[in-house]
Amino acid sequence: MAHKKAGGSSRNGRDSAGRRLGVKKFGGEQVIGGNIIIRQRGTRVYPGANVGIGKDHTLFALGEGRVRFHAGKLGRKYVSVDVMAQAAE
Repeated sequence: MAHKKAGGSSRNGRDSAGRRLGVKKFGGEQVIGGNIIIRQRGTRVYPGANVGIGKDHTLFALGEGRVRFHAGKLGRKYVSVDVMAQAAE
C-alpha cells in the first residue's frame, strides 16, 4: 500500500498587536491636565515643566496650556506645557 506521511503544521503564524506608541499631542496643541502627550518605551523624551511621567514612561500634561518640545542638556529632548494666561472674569 502506498502511504504518504502527514504534513507537519507550520510553527509560525503568531504575532501581537501593535502598542500604539508615539506622540499623541504635537507642538502647539492645546492640552488640559491628564491629556497624554507621548506614549513611549523608555525615556526617549523627558518631562519638562507641567508634564508628569507614568510608570510606563507615558508623558502627560499636569495642567492646561500649550505643548512645546525643546532640547535640553546632553542632547536630551524635553516636552513642556506652557500655561496660558487666564482671562480675567
